[in-house]
Amino acid sequence: MSVPTHKEELQKTIHTNYHKLKKDLLAIPHAFTTMEELEGHAKGTLMSINDLMAYLIGWGELVLKWNQKKENNEQVDFPETGYKWNELGKLVQKFYEDYKNDDYPALLEKLHKTVTKILLLVDQKTNTALYKVVWYEKWTLGRMIQFNTASPYTNARGKIRKWEKDKQIA
Repeated sequence: MSVPTHKEELQKTIHTNYHKLKKDLLAIPHAFTTMEELEGHAKGTLMSINDLMAYLIGWGELVLKWNQKKENNEQVDFPETGYKWNELGKLVQKFYEDYKNDDYPALLEKLHKTVTKILLLVDQKTNTALYKVVWYEKWTLGRMIQFNTASPYTNARGKIRKWEKDKQIA
């Protein structure tokens, strides 16, 4: 799918990519979800399916937090308070830690709720608000949402499929 350039494309891309990912996630046996065998987000690291979901939830929740702060005319610390863009590895570790006590069904539910909230956010915005004004540095809100939802969902599917192939999981 190409990069969305308007509201309807963004909604469709998030919806499509998430539902493909959800189908893949639901097919994974729960016994495999805590094994650190997937290629991690940092070179040379490994993560579990649960870590991957924590990553997706973490970024989705940040998108919602950024938007809420902007709507409240509050300063947003990008990417997150206490983290710089060149410290994303540490931020990812925070996401893993934030959700480490959640089991697989709870993570599936949290991811679903986060995606639902993001789709609601997109629905409430105009195309102009999403794609016609700069929202952060040179990026529009629509692009920031896409960077942190639809694109990572596609990347996650690639990691899962590679892992399944390596493990010979059908």
